Amino acid sequence: MMKKIQKFGGAMFTPVLLFSFAGIIIGLGILFTSEVIMGSIAKEGSLWRNFWELILSGGWTVFNQLPLLFVVGLPIGLAKKQNARAAMEALVVYLTFNYFLNFILSTWGPSFGIDFSKEVGGASGLANIASIKTLDMGMIGALMISGITVYLHNKLYDTELPEWLGTFSGSTFVYMISFFVMIPVAFLSALLWPQFQKAILSFQTFIKGAGAVGVWVFVFLERILIPFGLHHLLYAPIFYDSVLVPGGIYAEWSRRLPEIANSTASLKSLMPEAGFTSTGFSKIFGAPGIALAMYKTAREDQKTKIKALLIPVTLTAIVAGVTEPLEFTFLFIAPMLFVVHALLAATLSTVINLFGITGVYSGGLIEMASFNFIPLFRNHWQQFLLLLVIGLVFTFVWYFVFKTMIEKMDLKTPGRGIEAKLISKKEYREAKEKGGNVSEMDVYAMNIIDGLGGKDNIDEISNCMTRLRVNVKDSSIVKDDDYFKAIGSHGAIVSGNNVQVIIGMKVPKVREKVEEKVNK
Repeated sequence: MMKKIQKFGGAMFTPVLLFSFAGIIIGLGILFTSEVIMGSIAKEGSLWRNFWELILSGGWTVFNQLPLLFVVGLPIGLAKKQNARAAMEALVVYLTFNYFLNFILSTWGPSFGIDFSKEVGGASGLANIASIKTLDMGMIGALMISGITVYLHNKLYDTELPEWLGTFSGSTFVYMISFFVMIPVAFLSALLWPQFQKAILSFQTFIKGAGAVGVWVFVFLERILIPFGLHHLLYAPIFYDSVLVPGGIYAEWSRRLPEIANSTASLKSLMPEAGFTSTGFSKIFGAPGIALAMYKTAREDQKTKIKALLIPVTLTAIVAGVTEPLEFTFLFIAPMLFVVHALLAATLSTVINLFGITGVYSGGLIEMASFNFIPLFRNHWQQFLLLLVIGLVFTFVWYFVFKTMIEKMDLKTPGRGIEAKLISKKEYREAKEKGGNVSEMDVYAMNIIDGLGGKDNIDEISNCMTRLRVNVKDSSIVKDDDYFKAIGSHGAIVSGNNVQVIIGMKVPKVREKVEEKVNK
C-alpha cells in the first residue's frame, strides 16, 4: 500500500512542475500592472498596462485549469505503457464524468441536497470545468477520475479483441469501459461529495482556529514526511485546492496581491491562511546553517571536497527550493538530525507567523521574490526586514545545533568518515567494446541499473520531482546507499521491493535513459 501511495504522490508532481514558472509570470504581471508601484505608466489603458495584462491572461492558465492539468498529468507518472494515450483517455473520461454529473444535478439536484440553479463559485459547491457546470470537486475529483482511468488503462489497454472488433481495441476499448463505469461514479459523487464539502468546511474552521499551533504542526509534518515521499499529499490540497480558501492558497494569494500590495496592514491580518505555505523558510535559512555545520565538522583533509559538494546543493535549496539533495546527505547517516531539522523548520515558521508575516513562502528565493518581495516591498518592507532578521537568527541556531550534535554524538556526516568525493563512473564496457558513442548520461543510467540488480531485476519505473522510483523483483541484490552516492546520485532508499534513487531535478531525463536501457 505504501508503495502505491508513494507512486501516486510522485505522479502528482508532473503538473506541479509548471507552477514555479506560472508563479513568476503572475508575480511579475501583478507587479508591473500596479499603479501604486509603477506609477502612471501602469494606468488603465496604457500600452504598458495592456502588454502586462496580456502576459497575465496567459500566466493564469495553469492555476485556472488545475483539474485538467492533474487529469492529464497523473497518467504520465502512473500508466505502465502508452502514457500519452492514457493521458488522452483520462481527459475524455473526465469530461464524460462531468457531463454525467451535469445531467444528474440539473435533473435530480434537490434529491442530493444541491441547488443546481446557483451560480458557480463561492459556497455553492459548483464549478465550471471546460465550460461544463458541475460539482466543484477540484484536484481531488480530477485525481480520482484520472486514477480510475489509469487503472483501467493498465488492465485493459492490451486486451485482445476479435479481428472484426479491431477498431475498438486499445484506447477506444479503455474509453468504452470507462464510459459505463463513470455513470455509477457520477451518481456516487453526487451523493457523497456534498457531504465531503461539509467536512472540508469543518476542517477549514478547525485549521483556521488552530492559529500558530496549526502552522507548527503542519510544517513539522511536511518536513518529517519527506523521507517517505508523502509530504506533497499533505500540502497539495491546501496549497492548490479549496481546503482553506477557494481555489487554494496560491491562487487566492495571487488574486489578492493588488489589494495586499496597496495595504499597510500586517500580512497576517490580510490573509492569515497563507501562513500554511511557510514551509520554504527552512530552505532559505536552514540550508546554509546545516551546510556550514557539516563543513565546519568535516576533517581538514576533506573540507575542500565537502565545500564543492555542499555549495551547489545549498544553492539549489535556497534558490529553487529543492532541499532533498542537501537533506539526503545526512538523513540516512544521522536520522536524528533530520528530526531536529523538522522541529526547527516548524518552530521558525511559527515564530515568523507570530510576528504577523504570511505569504506564499513554500518554494525557494525565486518564488518568494515573485509572490512577495517584489510586488509587496513598497508597503511591507519592514516586515520583510524583520523576516530576514528572524531567519538569520535561526540560521545560526541550525548551525550551532547541528554542529553540537555532530561533534557530541560523533555522527558520520560527509567528511567525517564518509568520503566526500564521488568516485569515477565505471566504464560502459559493452558499448565501449562495440565502439559506441557513449554519453555521461548513458554511463549514469547503466550504473543505476547495475545498482538496482540489473535490468532483469527491474519490474516498474516511475519518478517524482527529484527521485527515481523503481519496483524491483529482489531487493536483496540492490546495492547500498554508498554505491548510489558514489555513482553521482544523492543516495537511495530501499523499502521492501520499492527503491527510491535520489537524483535531483534532472530525474525525468534519467528516467527516460534508464527505461531506454531496460527496454533494449
